[in-house]
Amino acid sequence: MSVWDRPEPPTRPVPLDRERIVAAAIALADEAGLEAVSLRKVAARLNAGPMRLYGYISTKQELFDLMVDEVYAEILPQEQPGDWREALRTLAHRTRQAALRHEWLADLLGGRPALGPNALAVGEATLAALDSLTDIDTAMRAVETVGAYSTGAIRREIANLRAERTTGLSKHDWQRASGPYLTRMLAIGRFPALAKAVYDGTDVDAEASFTTGLDWVLDAVATKLTRPPA
Repeated sequence: MSVWDRPEPPTRPVPLDRERIVAAAIALADEAGLEAVSLRKVAARLNAGPMRLYGYISTKQELFDLMVDEVYAEILPQEQPGDWREALRTLAHRTRQAALRHEWLADLLGGRPALGPNALAVGEATLAALDSLTDIDTAMRAVETVGAYSTGAIRREIANLRAERTTGLSKHDWQRASGPYLTRMLAIGRFPALAKAVYDGTDVDAEASFTTGLDWVLDAVATKLTRPPA
């Protein structure tokens, strides 16, 4: 029986339910990452005995599943987007925004589909926007393609944010610190394409980079969204 189907035990002696457990786990993860989340630490935050949590959640993976689904409630659009492109764009941007609020989400994106009720609602809303445009297999590949781009871009952005905190160097601080070495390497003439990128390329922020890449992916998806003749 999945965690979504399993009934919750009585709340006494300490008031407890999955909603409180998940909220406490998310707070811990927001503060210090997934490595800070354990049933023992969650129980301590709730002033409950660790064994009581096993009546609600059997494993840490179930807890992670519940945490992810809680964040999917933040990703779910408030209104159905007007067309497929807006639906996929909204999903990508809302997922990025959620990951910036909850950086640990980047570690859990990808892999097997999330099956909680909020995740299913997001999947339904997204596929529904494509339903009348193409066959279901093409629609699913379109969603997977945009999801793969978004997950990769989000993970890269979160990795950069974590590197800034770990090293104490902002992106521009790191560029300045690396500048003398990179200048020497580019001067030997072995990396002309990289030299052009460094000296002539435009430096854009993470949001602009994400938006541009997403638009290019959506342009590519658009070429595939043609319903075959009946």
